[in-house]
Amino acid sequence: MDALKQGTDALFILLGGIMVLAMHAGFAFLELGTVRKKNQVNALVKILVDFSVSTVAYFLVGYAVAYGTTFFVGADQLAVKNGYELVKFFFLLTFAAAIPAIISGGIAERAKFWPQLMATAVIVGLIYPFFEGIVWNQGFGIQAWIKALTGDEFHDFAGSVVVHAVGGWIALPAVVLLGARANRYRKDGAMSAHPPSNIPFLALGAWILCVGWFGFNVMSAQTVDKMSGLVAVNSLMAMVGGTLAALIAGKNDPGFVHNGPLAGLVAVCAGSDLMHPIGALAVGAVAGALFVVMFTLTQNRWKIDDVLGVWPLHGLCGTWGGIAAGIFGSTALGGLGGVNFSAQLIGTAMGIVWALLGGAVVYGVLKATVGLRLDQEEEYEGADVSIHRISATPDREVSW
Repeated sequence: MDALKQGTDALFILLGGIMVLAMHAGFAFLELGTVRKKNQVNALVKILVDFSVSTVAYFLVGYAVAYGTTFFVGADQLAVKNGYELVKFFFLLTFAAAIPAIISGGIAERAKFWPQLMATAVIVGLIYPFFEGIVWNQGFGIQAWIKALTGDEFHDFAGSVVVHAVGGWIALPAVVLLGARANRYRKDGAMSAHPPSNIPFLALGAWILCVGWFGFNVMSAQTVDKMSGLVAVNSLMAMVGGTLAALIAGKNDPGFVHNGPLAGLVAVCAGSDLMHPIGALAVGAVAGALFVVMFTLTQNRWKIDDVLGVWPLHGLCGTWGGIAAGIFGSTALGGLGGVNFSAQLIGTAMGIVWALLGGAVVYGVLKATVGLRLDQEEEYEGADVSIHRISATPDREVSW
């Protein structure tokens, strides 16, 4: 029976890892459909290469920082319990690699290629796993301190704060340091519109992300005996809540409609194992409306050129999710309890501060040394031709 359970657990988390791996195709197509046509190839290449760099960084350094587990041992030791620890690494890697995929959308269309890969290595190797280890592996006794102070540990079941808020808040200083796209905001106060280049691809990316998210959330149990159908239904309810709220707040705009479910899913991650489905619906609805309002403010009033709105979508909705777990996870609102508002506020604030600090240092150093931004001519030509020497739709075939 032990052997059967070990094999089942390994298969369970492997399937979760595969589902979250597929989400990276969603990140790619979401960005591809949003950016202008001259930057579509770059969007696809960035997500794949960022994932590859993330894998090496997390395998060599990041996983050990978060969990104290190293893979520099014999294969016989790695194969223990059907290689469960290896498969767990694969699953958690797909979470870690989501950080640069999130950042990619914010800095799209004007960022240099190689400096971003350098940032990816540092973020996935050190910055993200440091906070991951604190929340999910009792690192530095901080969870014990929060529990002693408030009565409960900080609860983040599937990463509203650990993954999404951290990714979104790291992206914010990167976007600010990089600056707006050329001619996006003019000196006379006028703004140049950059509408999504391909709504069908944007929608495809959103749908891929939504489907994979059920692996992201449900398989965060990490073993079969801890799996809960409550997580699946709460994810569903938050997804539709975010969609409907974004539809209304965004006045039928398809870009908002397809980001609405993602906002809801970001927000429900933290408390998806605790909330009542009606609470999850409310959490998702607030997140969908929050994304629309804050995306509009950042782009139009504050003039922060966050191309895909990753700070509102992941940073702010992830922050809301961490806090919402302490509200809707309480027994008073139909939740399972074991969580409180104060603990959630402290843990969420810690994640924000760490992410802002990490993002500012990494991208600040890169800007001062190798530079972050394409030059004016490269940006005008587009990242596809400037970096990859080919466009998504070449005007003519090469003839011999």
